[in-house]
Amino acid sequence: MACNLGGLAVITTELFLSGFLSRLGSDWMRTFVYVSIYPTIGALVGIALAVRDRRHYFGWLDQRRPPTEREAKRLLQLPLSITARALAIWLPGVFIAAAIFSHATEERSFPVVLSMFTLGGLESAALTFLIVDRLIRPTIPVVAEVLDETAHWSNTVLARVLVTFAVAGAVPLFMLITVLADPSTDSQDRIRTGIYMAIVGLSAGVVATAALARAVATPMHTLRDALDRIAHGDLDARVTINSTSEIGRLEHSVNELAANLSERERMRTVFGRHVGTEVAERALSGSPSLTGDMRVVTALFVDVTGSVAMATELAPHDFVAKLNRLLSTVVAATEDNHGLVNKFEGDAALCIFGAPIALDDNATPALIAARRIRDEVEILGELEVGIGIARGLVFAGDVGTDTRLEFTVIGDAVNEAARLTTEAKQVPRRILASQAVIDAACDAERTRWTHFDTLQLRGRKEPTPCWTDVPSPAHRNGSAPRADRPSAAPLPQEPAADRAADR
Repeated sequence: MACNLGGLAVITTELFLSGFLSRLGSDWMRTFVYVSIYPTIGALVGIALAVRDRRHYFGWLDQRRPPTEREAKRLLQLPLSITARALAIWLPGVFIAAAIFSHATEERSFPVVLSMFTLGGLESAALTFLIVDRLIRPTIPVVAEVLDETAHWSNTVLARVLVTFAVAGAVPLFMLITVLADPSTDSQDRIRTGIYMAIVGLSAGVVATAALARAVATPMHTLRDALDRIAHGDLDARVTINSTSEIGRLEHSVNELAANLSERERMRTVFGRHVGTEVAERALSGSPSLTGDMRVVTALFVDVTGSVAMATELAPHDFVAKLNRLLSTVVAATEDNHGLVNKFEGDAALCIFGAPIALDDNATPALIAARRIRDEVEILGELEVGIGIARGLVFAGDVGTDTRLEFTVIGDAVNEAARLTTEAKQVPRRILASQAVIDAACDAERTRWTHFDTLQLRGRKEPTPCWTDVPSPAHRNGSAPRADRPSAAPLPQEPAADRAADR
């Protein structure tokens, strides 16, 4: 109603300034009464239709429920529907008013009056479109939860720009052209009308352009902030969908981007917990190769001593709790030294240094990790372990099928580490390293190790020189942890290391 009354006011003012009303003579009042009959009827019809629209388009609000998909789509068409109806109501009135006014004047200027009323109706309809499009914006977030896409062709940025241009420039200029083209209007009236139309165009242009700029700039600023947060790792960032234009589609896409990145990060985290961060990164990189490569690595094998006896004496959840604390130590010591916990096998763990990420020196980190694992296990005092370390050429890569893959290392070094672990359970320091590991370590780390014995490991033809770490000064002064004290009798051997070696 405000837009329609505004359109009538613009037309009436223009007719007055152009001197047209003065040509109606003394009977101008009756002419205005005749002309006002149709606008009154149109206003009543418009009010009735508006009440109907309230129920038709927004009934779901009164019922305090989200809209159905059909209701949501219908709501997106509301600006276009209201605008089309406004034009339909204006059209008969334009011809009626033009006919009455032209009949009441001697010049019979029907084309001039028809043009003025037509342009006034178009101005009113364009303002109606912009205002209704703005007023339904608070409902768009609710609609976005129902529809995957809130964009509608009638509410695109291009459509808004064209309508804004019509309101701000095209229609006022056409009105001015109409007045200038009227031969019955004198020069003084043309000047007044030209100034008036310029003021109308400037005023409408400022308001419409500011509204358009705000409608584009505000969501763009919000989108930029959201993308900055996502770029800095805040994958919970979301934006509210407040537009039915391409901007609404962009807001939806940003939310989908954040959700997909969040899901990918969740998969990376869960995957990394199962196979290790490095292997997860390697798999998620999308490499199509199902094979690996040959490389020299250092294998570290950890196995619990006396686990069979503890499993029979302790409740399952108590035994698992102790085992998890041990494995936490193993994982932390390995990853802090750039290694990979390749797999858990019951109460044992296989750790690899040098694959899948190559290290310039993979022996020294393995020796450091072994000492840390042994020391922290002693401090906890819950379990005793044996640790074997070996180095050699292995296959490191994926094995399996296209539907099920596993990253693993296969080679003599893994078997040797498993055999050394079995023997390490019997030595005071609980760690045995092969000669190849000691030779490859740095000088500073090598001084921490001493030759223990040359052992004939099961399944190997040649004897293996074995090294163990040197006790610290505190150990030599009599404060050695339990691992320095010789076992009274050999402890039961566990099958985990043997299974790994047999593999």
